[in-house]
Amino acid sequence: MTPDPAFRYSLVIPAYNEESRILPLLESIGTFDGELIVVCDGTDRTAEIVKKTAARRTDLAIRCLEFDHRLGKGGGVRAGLSAARAPLVGYFDADGSTGIGEMLRLFSSLGSADGAIGSRWVPGSNLTVRQGWMRRVESRGFNLIMRILYGLPYHDTQCGAKVFRKKAIDTVLPILIAEGFEFDVELLWRLRCAGYRIIEVPIEWQNKGDSRVKKRDMIGMLSGLIRIRLHRGRA
Repeated sequence: MTPDPAFRYSLVIPAYNEESRILPLLESIGTFDGELIVVCDGTDRTAEIVKKTAARRTDLAIRCLEFDHRLGKGGGVRAGLSAARAPLVGYFDADGSTGIGEMLRLFSSLGSADGAIGSRWVPGSNLTVRQGWMRRVESRGFNLIMRILYGLPYHDTQCGAKVFRKKAIDTVLPILIAEGFEFDVELLWRLRCAGYRIIEVPIEWQNKGDSRVKKRDMIGMLSGLIRIRLHRGRA
């Protein structure tokens, strides 16, 4: 899609059954020089809430992409990034674990890089509310497996706060296949294989609980990453 000069940024918010959290997130955003693309693929009132908020908050450019079938985390982010109209794009979680101020700071951190990803595991990060110890163990174990399989140097691929140049995203979108939570790893790997430079930036983050990532999702992530890397993931 041709960038729209009216927007400086496009931010995608995947929102699967987020009726209890999407309104507080949108209301926490005072001003934003860009568009907010909320991808709704669930069965609750999330899309209705987003559309009503968009009609009321005329100071914000809010778009609702509504689907009648489950896209998965990766599928939802892909749909939003494909529809994004600004030269700088990104995505963050609907739970509000990362605020709009941090997303703007990521955009300002880009410099000459093609992408900037928030990291909870580099010096300078501020975890105001930490995950439980078991979730932290799972996260670090997943990161180790990711490094072995994909050779990525990043400390934190799963933090839901990432921004990129749209021209870089448009290069790899057609070849992305991940639809689940393994999407972040595939996206970073594809960008790196294509020669784009991604930097890791310390983030202020807080655990909101009620994680959408369950035990079965962890298993699905690992099997998906192995499938992409060993069979269908040749760059």
